[in-house]
Amino acid sequence: MINQRGNAVWNGDIKGSGEISTQSGTVKAPYSVGARFEGQKGTNPEELIGAAHAGCYTMFLTGQLTKAGAQVKQIRTESKVTLDTSGEVPKVVKIVLTTEGEVEGITQEEFQKQAENAKLHCPISQLLSAVPEMELASATLK
Repeated sequence: MINQRGNAVWNGDIKGSGEISTQSGTVKAPYSVGARFEGQKGTNPEELIGAAHAGCYTMFLTGQLTKAGAQVKQIRTESKVTLDTSGEVPKVVKIVLTTEGEVEGITQEEFQKQAENAKLHCPISQLLSAVPEMELASATLK
């Protein structure tokens, strides 16, 4: 089993700010309520979830395509995480994946099938299965 860590430090009350970092030290970013809800500079948990999901999904899809004998040149993925703030408490209500691949030796139909399978089975997709709606908006083979 592999264990990875993320860390967060918050300074002050809710109007304060903090820093989110990763075990590897690769990510070290400021975050705040302003960055999360008001478009201010900095990151937020939903953006980081989107990045983690896009990274996991893309790596998983690439692995599947490679195992199927396709030659992957590049896969690009966006994971758009929607936070609904209209209720009593904020809630992640939707995640939309969009992926595009430069892949040889595969049809559009097979790429779509592999993309759907990756949506269901990449570890971060599985972790996020509590989100009411997860959609693969498009899987385009260039």
